[in-house]
Amino acid sequence: MEFSTGQWLVIVAIFVWTGFVRSGIGFGGAALGLPLLLLVEDQPLMWLPIIGVHLLVFTTLTAGGRLRNIDWGFVRWSMSWMIIPKLVGVIGLLSLPTEWMVVFVFSITAAYAVGWIAQREVAVDAPWFDRLLLVVGGYVSGASLVGAPLIASVAIRKVALTSYRDTLFVLWFLLVTIKMTAFISVGIDLHFSWALALLVPAALGHVVGLRFHERMVHGDSRRVKRILGAGLLLVSLAGLVEIFWRS
Repeated sequence: MEFSTGQWLVIVAIFVWTGFVRSGIGFGGAALGLPLLLLVEDQPLMWLPIIGVHLLVFTTLTAGGRLRNIDWGFVRWSMSWMIIPKLVGVIGLLSLPTEWMVVFVFSITAAYAVGWIAQREVAVDAPWFDRLLLVVGGYVSGASLVGAPLIASVAIRKVALTSYRDTLFVLWFLLVTIKMTAFISVGIDLHFSWALALLVPAALGHVVGLRFHERMVHGDSRRVKRILGAGLLLVSLAGLVEIFWRS
């Protein structure tokens, strides 16, 4: 695939953005970057492996040195509910309409986001509902890699704000490893050389995002929740716009 100089500049800027979002708020790099990348080249299987490689690299570098800051109890509990639906989604044993599932994911996530922004709890206060969100998030992340915002909306309420990003990074590493293994097993080109080249702009965004995150989590907790809510809402709206644009 050949791109013009202008297209390459846009691609580089998008990967700076995805790096910033991923490390800054802990989620949404793919959801906020992929719709923009598809405007440059409408080939999801070209961009998703590159995003996956970057996620594995940066989650390892960031969370790998902060293992004591991870809520391992939440990791074990959430993965126990997500692993089977994740595999079902990856293997395609259950074929649900992707558009319906994506709309559900981002609609629920948007409701959570509005609650965080308005400082009013809108989530259903019932264990079964959190488990349902994890099951659906696991399935959709396996089928189309857009389940992260739904999973994050559960984690943000159950994990300490100072630990949630690193905890999410462990989950993203586990879930994306499964998806990347599936890509390799069916012979999908990972575009590894491109992924390596685009690590530079992604790393720039990542470093800026790390500084933003440190300032955010040590600020006023109400302000932090509003920022996280705004991030969730932005991710949700981007996801809904993409699904309706592509349909």
